This record gives sequence, C-alpha cells and structure tokens, in this order.
Amino acid sequence: MNKTYTLHAAQSAPPAILSLGFRPFFLAGSLFAAILIALWVPWFLGLIAIPSAFPPMAWHAHELLFGFLPAIIAGFLLTAVPNWTGRSPISGWPLAILVLVWLAGRLAIAASTHLDPGTTAALSIAFPLALAAVIGREIVAAQNRRNLKIIVVLLGIAAADALFHYEIWQFGRTKFAHTLAVALIILLLMIIAGRIVPAFTTNWLKHNRPGGALPAPFSPFDTAAMFLSGAALLGWVALPLLEEEAPQARTVVGITLLAAAVANIVRQARWTPQRTFAEPLLAILHVAYLFVGIGFLLSGLAVLWDDYDFATAGLHAWTSGAIATMILAVMTRVSRGHTGRPLTAPASTVVLYASVLVAAVARICAALHPELSMILLPAAGLTWIVAFAGFAGLYGRILLSPRS
Repeated sequence: MNKTYTLHAAQSAPPAILSLGFRPFFLAGSLFAAILIALWVPWFLGLIAIPSAFPPMAWHAHELLFGFLPAIIAGFLLTAVPNWTGRSPISGWPLAILVLVWLAGRLAIAASTHLDPGTTAALSIAFPLALAAVIGREIVAAQNRRNLKIIVVLLGIAAADALFHYEIWQFGRTKFAHTLAVALIILLLMIIAGRIVPAFTTNWLKHNRPGGALPAPFSPFDTAAMFLSGAALLGWVALPLLEEEAPQARTVVGITLLAAAVANIVRQARWTPQRTFAEPLLAILHVAYLFVGIGFLLSGLAVLWDDYDFATAGLHAWTSGAIATMILAVMTRVSRGHTGRPLTAPASTVVLYASVLVAAVARICAALHPELSMILLPAAGLTWIVAFAGFAGLYGRILLSPRS
C-alpha cells in the first residue's frame, strides 16, 4: 500500500522546474535579461535591427520594465506567498500556463511589426494581470490583508504597461509610463527589502556575530520613510504636469527627492550593513539597497538643476543599480535556500555580484559622461550579460533538479 501510494505520488508530482515559481521564472528571466542586452547594445549602436515596432530605446525600456522585472517578481512572489498565507504553492500546469503567458508577451513585443498595436498590447499586459489575479486569490483566500498592497502594485504595473503602449503609438515616445513603472517597482523593492534585509541580517548575526548591534525593528521611522519616498516618486513621475501649473513645483519635488535620499540612507544604516561584509550573500542585499538612496540623490539633483545627464544617472541608479542588483541577490539566495544549498555565496556567485555592480556603475557613469558612452555602454552591457547569463549557467542545473 505504501509503495503504491509513493509510486503514484511520484508519477503525479510536477517536474522540478514546475514545482515552485522561482524555478522557471528565475531561469527564464535571467536568460531573457542577458539576451535583451546582447541584442539592444548592437541595435542601439546601429549594427543590427529587430522586427519590433518600438524604437531601440523604447524596446529596451519596455522589456526591462515589463518583461524581465515581472518575471523575477513572479518567481519571488509565487515562492514567498505560500509562506505568507500557509496555502499550497502554484505548481505544475497552472505555473506552466503563467510562464507561457509571459513568453507570449515577449514574442509579441519582439515581432510587433507583424501585429496590430491592440494585439501586441493585450499580449503584453496579460501577464501582470494574470499574476495579480493568481496572487490576489491566494492572499484573499488566506485573509492575508497586510499583503494586499502588493496586488495594488502589480495592477499599477499593468496600468503602466498599457500607458506605455498608448504613448508609444500616439507620440512615438513615453512621457509618464516608464517613470511610473520605475516608481512602482522601487516602492515594491522598498516594501520587500524592508522585510527581508533586516530579517536575514538579524538571523545571520545571531548565529555568526552574536553580542553586537542588531538591525532596528520596523518602526514609525520606516513608515515615514516609505511615505516620504512615495510622495517623492509621485512628484518625480508627475513633474511634467506639475510644472505646467506651478513653476515652483520643480524646487519642491527636488527637495522632496533629496529628503527621501537621506531617509533611505538612514533607514539602511539602521539595518547594520557594516556587520555583514563577511558573507557576500547577505552583504549584496545591503549594497543593492544603497542604490535606492543614490537614485533619490541623483534624481533630486537632476530636478533642481534641470540636468538631463543627472536624470539619466538617477534612473539607472534605480534600475541597473538597486533593482538589478537586488534581483540577482534575491535570485541567488532563494535558489540556494529552496534547493537545500548552504546560505553562503561561493566564489563563482561573488563574481556574478561583482559583474552586476560593475554594470551598474558603468551605466551611471555613461549617463554622467556621455562622451564616453562608446566605451562605457558596451562595458556595462558585457558585465550585465556576464551577471545574468552567468546566473543561468551556474544555477540552471539547480533550478532544473529536485531539491537536494
């Protein structure tokens, strides 16, 4: 009887790649991130062409914000939400269908010259809406109301994607969609990082560095920092409209962004990052969050000085710095922890961290020194590819195999 039941369970269990959300989405997302930049840099430099209706810069921005990032967000949430709700994880065919919906959006954007704009937009927007529906069902069923704000962010990303398509096809460029998406993702990063970074730091310090200072618990200061950052990001997104009504809006928004930079740097300092350098798997989370404050700082100066180069640098401090680095940090940690590997970063993983940091710094410097773009952009692209293709190469076998 027991042998028959065990055999039946083994036959009905999904393959390892479809057993938890992080497995297919981390692998597909990391491969897509590498392919995306490998195609965009030569396309931007005029060496190749892609059958997309989007111009190179718009395609690059759209697929990073609405292709790569939602895949990683899906992998994280589909793995974390069962822990938050106590419900069974999404696996097997339902998970496979979600992956196919994501892939359909990527193919539609890549070949959008052969599709009408409405079809392309519908296929692109389908994934964040489907993900919000799946995650929302789990949270509502478990009456886990504190996490409903994550559904609001996912729906906001879907709305920003719809706006992106509208602006591109009406005006040939985006005015609000890309900044709205970045603002929403930075807010989501701040919410999730505020939970996992101090928690992981506390656990590691208690086991490896007992007796010293521990991260401060969540307090009214964190709430204030979140609200201030949200207000600053809202002003940053709406600045083109605000300036039309009130010329002094630029000064107000710039100062608010700088205040948010200080708040986030202080918030991070309360998590004792200086005590984590001995473990790169933990320290990289703190390094990633540092770029949040740097992004607010550069964007605040850009608004006050009306400086395009600083604006581009601030944008890439958030995207290439905070978001990409945090993604790689979370992917490696989740992949190791949920497959039974030790929660420590081997040398090969440290190389991935170094590569994504070099990519971020090179991209920020290319924005501040556009005369060096022909050197810095390929350097940023190459090290980005090393980071994400390297993750797929190093962790692909882990993601495809059963838990150790």
